[in-house]
Amino acid sequence: MELQGKTAIVTGGGTGIGRATSLLLGKRGALVAVNYSRSRAEAEETVGLIRSEGGTAIAVQADVSRDREVKEMAAIVAQEFGSIDLLVNNAGMTRHIPLDDLGGVSEEDWDELYAVNVKGMFFCARAAAPWMKRSGQGAIVNVGSIAGATGSGSSLPYAVSKAAVHGLTKSLARALAPDIRVSCVAPGAVATRWWEGREVRMQGLIPQLLLERIATPEDIARMIVSLLEQDAITGQIVTVDSGQTL
Repeated sequence: MELQGKTAIVTGGGTGIGRATSLLLGKRGALVAVNYSRSRAEAEETVGLIRSEGGTAIAVQADVSRDREVKEMAAIVAQEFGSIDLLVNNAGMTRHIPLDDLGGVSEEDWDELYAVNVKGMFFCARAAAPWMKRSGQGAIVNVGSIAGATGSGSSLPYAVSKAAVHGLTKSLARALAPDIRVSCVAPGAVATRWWEGREVRMQGLIPQLLLERIATPEDIARMIVSLLEQDAITGQIVTVDSGQTL
């Protein structure tokens, strides 16, 4: 798919992987809706960066775990840009709980992680799909994690929620074909603010990676945009982890 002139929503688009993806889409000529829940300043800064390079972008607030807010976001974006063609389901959250600390996981942890990481992606896909079908083509990329494949990660509920994202990707690919392609990028360790305060651990991970480097948000953004462009891929989980899981 040619991205020039297409409308894209990037959830959690103000920081990290979301910001890098928003900026790259802006450079490719897409009209970018930078979604945020609480990070308004970062989202508006991202919009400013896109506009400073001649691109078109707006910031749109919505908590993706709230279906009503997601529907309102889709309506605002479609009214502003005339359509919705691309969706990057990037918004996510975690809790840092040792994997073997089952007693440290609360019911609220499960509810909140699933509400944002899984239900939020479904809500956004459902809200965007009618606009994509109207134009006869669309593309969605969900941001999963190698935690969803390995069972390890920042916490047990996080790993399970990302496994659910991978399953959601395959189910949506079937449900929305042939007009809408749905794929998933599964990053390994990425140098984002999630690693703040854990720099020593991150540095210790580097020798274990085949490529001996931690991925950057820009690395993940390039794969996301590639999947949005590629017309012959759907239902796939693409790992970007510097060889971490090999």
